[in-house]
Amino acid sequence: MKRWLVLLLIVAAVPAGAKPTEIDRLRAELVRARAEIAAQDGRLRALEARLPAIEARAQPVGPPAAVIAARPPVTATADSTPVERVGEAPATADRAPEVAVLGDQGSIVTRRGQLTAEFQSDYTRVDRNRALFRGVSAAEVLLIGVFDINQTREDLLTASAALRYGLTSRLEIGGRLPYVHRTDSEVLAPVQQGTANANGSSIDNASKGDNIGDVELSARYQLRAAHGGWPFLIANVQGLVPTGSDPFKVPRNAVGAQLVSATGAGFWSLAPSLTAILPSDPAVLFGSVGYAKNFGRNVDTQIGDVRITRVDPGDGLNFSAGIGIALNQRTTLDLGYAHTWLFSTFTRQQSPGQTPGTLVEQAAHTRDLQLGRLLFGVSYRATDRSTINWSVELGATRDANDLRTVLRIPVTLLGGSR
Repeated sequence: MKRWLVLLLIVAAVPAGAKPTEIDRLRAELVRARAEIAAQDGRLRALEARLPAIEARAQPVGPPAAVIAARPPVTATADSTPVERVGEAPATADRAPEVAVLGDQGSIVTRRGQLTAEFQSDYTRVDRNRALFRGVSAAEVLLIGVFDINQTREDLLTASAALRYGLTSRLEIGGRLPYVHRTDSEVLAPVQQGTANANGSSIDNASKGDNIGDVELSARYQLRAAHGGWPFLIANVQGLVPTGSDPFKVPRNAVGAQLVSATGAGFWSLAPSLTAILPSDPAVLFGSVGYAKNFGRNVDTQIGDVRITRVDPGDGLNFSAGIGIALNQRTTLDLGYAHTWLFSTFTRQQSPGQTPGTLVEQAAHTRDLQLGRLLFGVSYRATDRSTINWSVELGATRDANDLRTVLRIPVTLLGGSR
C-alpha cells in the first residue's frame, strides 16, 4: 500500500515536459503494484476464512465424557463442532447420556433403524434371620414359651440377552430373556425356654432351580432434549410376562417346604416410569420415579396344612436419584440411592378348623416393605459400538436384598440414521 502511494506521488511530481518513455515506465510499475496488492489481499482473506477451523482444532472437540461414553460415535469436523464450557449442558446435545446404575431406564434411546444387543449377568444375595416368640412375657427379661428361629438364604445368578430397536429417533422397543440359576436354603429351629429343641424337630431344607425367568418387554420414548437448563425426559414402560417356573406349582414336601426353587414371580406386572437426566459437564444429575402394578390371580396351592386360593401381590412405588461424574473421555462413575415402597400382599387361604374335616377361610395382609439401596456404578466405552456397565446395589434397609451386582454390555449390531 505504501509503495502504491509513493508511485502516485512520483507520477504527480513528474514535470509536464517529461519524456513519454519515462511516464510509460512509471505507469507500468503502478499497474504491477496494484496487481501485487490485490494478490496479497486475496491471500489475507483466505487466511481469515481458515482461522475458525484452526482455532477449533486447538480445542477439545465433542461432548462431555458422560455423553460420549453412552452414545454411538458421531464423526465431527473442526468447522461444525462447538466448543463446550465446563458447568454448562451442551447446547446442541440431543441424546441423553447413559447412567450405569439405572439399568435400562438410564440408557440412551436407540436411534432410528439401529439394533442393539445387550448381554447381562447379575448376582443377588439375600440372607435373613428372624426370631418369633410365642408365649408369655412375665417380665422384661423373663420369657416363657417357644421361640422359632428362622434363617433363609437365597442366591440368584441370572444371565440374560436383550434386543433393542429404534423405531424412530425418539421411540425404542425391546425385550429381554433371562435364564436363572437359584439356590435357596431354609432352617427353622424351635427353641423352648432358651434351649434348643433336642427332639430333632428343626427343619433344614435346601432347593435349587435352573430355568428361564420372566420375559421382560419394554418401550421407551424421549419426551424432550436438554435445552435451556431443562433435563432430558424419558418415559419408560416395562412389562413382565410370567414365563419362569411358577412358585405356586413347584413340588413341596409334607410340611410345605419347596423341593425345587422357582425362577419366576408367577404374576403379570406393568411398570411405567419417568427418568430425568441433566448433563452439566463434567457431571450428570439423574433421577427417576415409577410405579409397578402387579396383577393378582387365583391359585390352588397346598402349603403344609393351609390351602392358598388367591394372591394379590402388593404394588410398588419407587424412586432414585444420584450423580454421574466423567473421569475422562471414556469412563464415568455413578453414585446414587434408590428406594421402593412395596405395599402389602393380600392372601386368601383355607386352614383346618377346630372341628375335624372343616376348613376356615381367612384373609391376610402382609406388612409394607421398605427397600432402600445404595447404588454404585462404572460405565466404560470400550469401542465405538460397545460399552461396559457395572453396577452394585447394597441394601440400606432390613427388607432390602443384601447385595446385587450387575454387568451389562450393550453392543450395536446395526447402525441407524442420525
